[in-house]
Amino acid sequence: MNILDRIVAYKQIEVAAQEKTVPLALLQQQPAYHRKTNSLCEAIRTGTGIIAEFKRKSPSKGIINDKLSPQEVTQGYVKAGASGLSVLTDVHFFGGSPQDLQIARLYNPTTPILRKEFVINAYQLHEAKAMGADVILLIAACLSPAQSTELAALAHELGLEVLLEVHDLAELQAHAHIGADLIGVNNRNLKTFEVDLNISAELAPKIPAKAIKVAESGIHTHQEMEWLKKVGFQGFLIGESFMKTANPEVALAEFLKPVGV
Repeated sequence: MNILDRIVAYKQIEVAAQEKTVPLALLQQQPAYHRKTNSLCEAIRTGTGIIAEFKRKSPSKGIINDKLSPQEVTQGYVKAGASGLSVLTDVHFFGGSPQDLQIARLYNPTTPILRKEFVINAYQLHEAKAMGADVILLIAACLSPAQSTELAALAHELGLEVLLEVHDLAELQAHAHIGADLIGVNNRNLKTFEVDLNISAELAPKIPAKAIKVAESGIHTHQEMEWLKKVGFQGFLIGESFMKTANPEVALAEFLKPVGV
């Protein structure tokens, strides 16, 4: 069983238990459930395009940075020029939590926030809304086309934007029709966790023109971002490069220096 399979298997048990503990009706009573969401698409079009991620650890790297708070990191990211934020809410594999996103929401009220999670059912979309997320992630490798279509439709009903994540041409072709607002190419193979930026370059021209193109994982330098822009990307999800430093805010500011931000 590869890493992704293990995550999904665990997530099915975890979400089933959570649904019993916190029923949908209770999620719908949360104040954040009724707030007007921020648009990540618009923020990317008008800003740097950086979606800066708060991430403590990963299955492939282990602990990345467990010393900093979501408040200081996310506020620092916004100050340094991030267009949006990505916050891991997976507890078991990534050391995140729903509270991390809620804190990021509290201290960054007008910044779009992506709930970075392995979504397998509709309940998690209502959770995301109740946490204060603006965008949800649908990973093609975890879902059938029918599932991703249904989840994207529900997300839009809830006022959430959808970032569809693909890893190869087959996934893109199978899920491109779902109406995702953003389509991300993850340069990290979630089965092996190996990284190759050429995956983004190969898929860029095949992504529907109406979707914001987002390159994910393995972006470490300004030069790599500029190269990805040339092949068509507008958004860049970056976490590890910043989080592995003592001061992610400074790391982002240095990353953006060549463009004068």
